[in-house]
Amino acid sequence: MPRLLRGVARTAVVAGTATAVSNRVSRRQANRWSTQQEAEQYQEPQYAPAPAPAPVAAAPDPLEQLRQLGELHAQGILTDAEFDAQKAKVLAST
Repeated sequence: MPRLLRGVARTAVVAGTATAVSNRVSRRQANRWSTQQEAEQYQEPQYAPAPAPAPVAAAPDPLEQLRQLGELHAQGILTDAEFDAQKAKVLAST
């Protein structure tokens, strides 16, 4: 009978130790996870950078525009009134 009690006592000690170790590991993991979650909450969210604005088209050269208008006028495509109106627009935009 003493051997049986010794075996039962040893089993109880082993089971109790295993339970204590298991509980300690669980608490340690829970603390670690809660610390990580708190750290993630306080970090600023990472946003994707804003897309670069589309390149602005270079302003057309007024001299080139006047030259083209002159060619169109010389070819007879533009009348004198149309040529004067377009030339006034080009000169006003500079």
